[in-house]
Amino acid sequence: MLNTLAMLLSLTAAPLPMVAQQAGGEVDVELVLAVDTSRSMDYEEARIQRQGYLDALRHKEFIDAVRGGLVGRIAISYFEWAGDIVPGSVVDWTVIETEQDAAAFAAKLEARPIDTQRRTSISAAIAQGATMIVSGPYRGMRQVIDVSGDGPNNAGNPVVPARDKAIEAGIVINGLALMLRPSGATGGLDKYYADCVTGGPGSFVLPVHKIEDFATAVRRKLVLEISGVSPTPLIRKVANQPTSDCMIGEKQWQDLFDR
Repeated sequence: MLNTLAMLLSLTAAPLPMVAQQAGGEVDVELVLAVDTSRSMDYEEARIQRQGYLDALRHKEFIDAVRGGLVGRIAISYFEWAGDIVPGSVVDWTVIETEQDAAAFAAKLEARPIDTQRRTSISAAIAQGATMIVSGPYRGMRQVIDVSGDGPNNAGNPVVPARDKAIEAGIVINGLALMLRPSGATGGLDKYYADCVTGGPGSFVLPVHKIEDFATAVRRKLVLEISGVSPTPLIRKVANQPTSDCMIGEKQWQDLFDR
């Protein structure tokens, strides 16, 4: 599976083949949806999360945002992750230009079974998303990885080096922090995402406190990412506010074995 930082670095250094340039074409944004399906969510929550993405992709606001770009089309892909990338969950790159294109992409996603797995590797999700962007056939004016998750990184490589390598490749990482239950991250999961996961020009985090608000949050997030607009922050950082411990998830997991 192409989800290692080594592969990302080698792809970043290599020129894109002419055939790929011709096959893809220009889009406003290359957008990877990286969706957490770890077992900290029950099946009903995972189902509602999936439905939220389906509803957002089919919504008029999403189509209008696509049509409102300079090129008027985007390239989008999707995968699910937990302790690693969920096998068979990848919906490969698709160009969305019309309502029919969006409906076809949503139908592919809807046909996939929902499969929850153990642990949480945000680093694997970022590396997979970055590799898909760098090796993909499209060239967008912006490249975005959209990470949704309900806990801190606790498996695989540390999250900060993965994030930094993606940002160095020119990729923006945005976050959707699912705060349905306590995550153990000091200051809240949205702060952990802001300090440890997201990055790049205009990056942002949207918190979700109630599962019934998920569909609206996903739609808002997609519209913002396609339009390249950042939401107005509700809370501004102050200079003396401590940053999150970006290894808190790994420490929590180790504590389980030390008891």
